[in-house]
Amino acid sequence: MRRVVAVVLAVVLTLLAACGIEVDKSEDAHGATGTAAPDLDSVTPLDDVRDWKGPATAVAADPAVHPVADNPEQKLPVTVTDNQGTKVTVKDTSRVLALDVYGSLSRITYELGLGDTLIGRDVSTQFEEAQDLPLVTHGGHDLSAESILDLDPTLIITDTSLGPWDVILQMREAGIPVVVVDSTRSIDNVSSLIDEVATALGVPAEGKVLAERSQAQIDDVLAKIAKVAPQQESGQLRTIFLYVRGQANTYQLFGEGSGADTLIEALGLYDVAKEINWKGSRSVTAEALIEAQPDLVLLMSKGLESVGGVDGLLEKVPALASTPAGENQRVVDMSDSQILGYGPMTAQVLNALAVAIYAPGSLT
Repeated sequence: MRRVVAVVLAVVLTLLAACGIEVDKSEDAHGATGTAAPDLDSVTPLDDVRDWKGPATAVAADPAVHPVADNPEQKLPVTVTDNQGTKVTVKDTSRVLALDVYGSLSRITYELGLGDTLIGRDVSTQFEEAQDLPLVTHGGHDLSAESILDLDPTLIITDTSLGPWDVILQMREAGIPVVVVDSTRSIDNVSSLIDEVATALGVPAEGKVLAERSQAQIDDVLAKIAKVAPQQESGQLRTIFLYVRGQANTYQLFGEGSGADTLIEALGLYDVAKEINWKGSRSVTAEALIEAQPDLVLLMSKGLESVGGVDGLLEKVPALASTPAGENQRVVDMSDSQILGYGPMTAQVLNALAVAIYAPGSLT
């Protein structure tokens, strides 16, 4: 079921694409511009989070790549059974494509110390170190067979979040080893996803180091969030995640199994989608919003930009104006390439969002 929901989410995306604290100003290449979030431990949270009015943008403080090794020794060839049950033998990783709708597979490859093996990127791979790589996705998240073949890859690591799937089958028919990893993205499988990529690249030891580092960072941020988030469910902000593309007239509510649910819960928020039995991702309705009565809306920065900001969002989705979130303009946006990507940057994403929610005054 988790894989089915992940594919549904991917299809949706494919169809569209401080209180005296010194902080840095930064701009994310995928739409989030604002004040980089300080450490959650260093800010003074609101006494009552419902006192906050107005939007906030969450910007990760340290988007740079931090490899766990320089030029790690790879143990090749390696034979793996991928997430689809296909047995794949990897002999050559000199020319790698790591592609998914979230940009997390390329990020993992860089963090393993093998960024120099990558020869191309998907549109969601937005971190600075990879910006010179040629795109192999066109029109958003559509794989281009011609662009891929022109790069002559010796290995493709991907999942089912990019399409059309016939392109992947075509690559296999051309004799290119293709390893398909888990498409699910959540707080719960960051380590296992890293392990899948590291195993395919012949660096399982580095994968273990990266997984342990990432999980330790996540656990640290979760502990900090637990200190500032309301412990009683009645005190938690009722939260929804909207996927918005104004130019395509697309307004989706992400529910259980979409990846947004584990993000909302990790932030110490109340996931309204679970209460209204909203599964996967579906077009939002006025009835659903009125029933949900959210206190807070999370969404991607490009989505918010596509409707002209918060005022435009309330105009395009008028039912939202009749909710506490709309009345107080309590909206938090974050880079499209980060907010639901998970992977090695998960801890930074959680920290940035938590600061924007619980201490928005530190971002001014």
